[in-house]
Amino acid sequence: MKYPIGIQNFEKLCNEGYVYVDKTAKLYELADRGCYYFLGRPRRFGKSLLLSTFSAYFSGRKDLFKGLAIEGLEKEWSEYPVLYLDLNTGKYDSKQGLEEILNDTLSRWETLYGSSPTEANFELRFKGIVERACLQSGKRVVVLVDEYDKPLLQAIDKPELQEEYRSMLKAFYGVLKTQDKYIRFGFLTGVTKFSHVSIFSDLNNLKDISMDCRYVDICGITEKELHRYFDGSIRELAEGNGIRFEEASEELRKWYDGYHFCENSEGVYNPFSLLNAFDSQKFNDYWFETGTPSFLVKLLKESDYELNDLQNTVSDSYGLKDVDKIYSDPTPLLYQSGYLTIKGYDPVMRSYSLGYPNQEVERSFTRYLAPFYTTLNNRTSSGFLNGFIREINSGKPEEFLLRLQTMLADNDYRVAGKKELYFQNVIYVVFKLLGFYAEVERATSRGRIDITIQTQDYIYIMELKLDQTAEEALRQIKEKGYAQPFQRDSRKLFLIGINFSSETRTLGEWVIE
Repeated sequence: MKYPIGIQNFEKLCNEGYVYVDKTAKLYELADRGCYYFLGRPRRFGKSLLLSTFSAYFSGRKDLFKGLAIEGLEKEWSEYPVLYLDLNTGKYDSKQGLEEILNDTLSRWETLYGSSPTEANFELRFKGIVERACLQSGKRVVVLVDEYDKPLLQAIDKPELQEEYRSMLKAFYGVLKTQDKYIRFGFLTGVTKFSHVSIFSDLNNLKDISMDCRYVDICGITEKELHRYFDGSIRELAEGNGIRFEEASEELRKWYDGYHFCENSEGVYNPFSLLNAFDSQKFNDYWFETGTPSFLVKLLKESDYELNDLQNTVSDSYGLKDVDKIYSDPTPLLYQSGYLTIKGYDPVMRSYSLGYPNQEVERSFTRYLAPFYTTLNNRTSSGFLNGFIREINSGKPEEFLLRLQTMLADNDYRVAGKKELYFQNVIYVVFKLLGFYAEVERATSRGRIDITIQTQDYIYIMELKLDQTAEEALRQIKEKGYAQPFQRDSRKLFLIGINFSSETRTLGEWVIE
């Protein structure tokens, strides 16, 4: 079986025999029911292939859809002028980068449909092209925009440049509304939704299907599709790893499933990681290796984000869609970028609980965070973590606290924000890397335990005080009854009071019972 890894062109996929998970019934439904749509999905989720499929459909390429669902649905196969704007390829580190992409695209369209000397800017040129394309062909125009937000995301930590991009795109995308009578269909994709850009503030006829339960699987692969198209691939993967078919299926679920784009919906597999796992016959971190923006970690640090919230945070639907306030709350960007996903829904509060979608994202993101919050990196982490594992698994809290003290003392304290939060975030990263069941701010009936670590044989309850005493921290553990939930647990329990020194920026003293 040929896997379409990195293949974004529908015609190439069909003609060269790559496997295609048939989404064409939903494409037909969207084209038949409406005119303007926006879809937000994480990178590498198949958005470009989706738009390429729309392009082939509206170009009347019936030959490419032989045997697919849409073949029995579409009767006319009309050919429309298709204007396809691809913002994937640009490097938008200056205003010139966006100007060059727009000018190149418009020039190619003008070669087909002509130009006018009065069209002095990008939006006027676009407006004229749409009108002429419709009048010359006798068919209304189809406009497809891939990764509309790429310039905005690349400038997300450069406010002045991003504002320039906003102004340019506001006018450009506004043409989609002013030229409505010449447009048959419009579809825009991206990772995020910047509500202040004109396509979302002025273009009020654009339907956002990003959290529409009917279209959660328009990109990505469902469990049913996995077994319909890839059972043979799962068997090969199982044989290659010396495990049973059922075990391979379960591993795939743990590694790559779990994306939910509306409440109570079925999970969706990350298609890029899934296809790579089949192709290489290995379970690995494929999606994450394609790139994580460093500005995301910068946002986490600058907003004093508690990393423990990555496993349990709550937001409403508006909050998940609005990335314009990311400097105060990175949650929407984490969700839209695919690092968090919907885990539950409260219909009374109309709120969503979020968490990591799967093992690939949780493991990879933790490793990525490590050098930003600790002195650990790929070169130094192995020895440190192996020693830590031995000490925690052996019930030697004194030794692992000394090791942690040394690591914190070496940190140059680049992490901005609250000192106690800094320490908690370091603990979160370290114990996530170790793979232990670690919780920060564990809620009990009488308060919140700063840190709880559970292994097969031991439970560690730690309370942190900033510039106070370790005895005060231990006293709080006892007075608040933090050990009570573990009274009937057969594992050995350690109560640890810790003082964190803001002067030395590391552990000061501790007491252990």
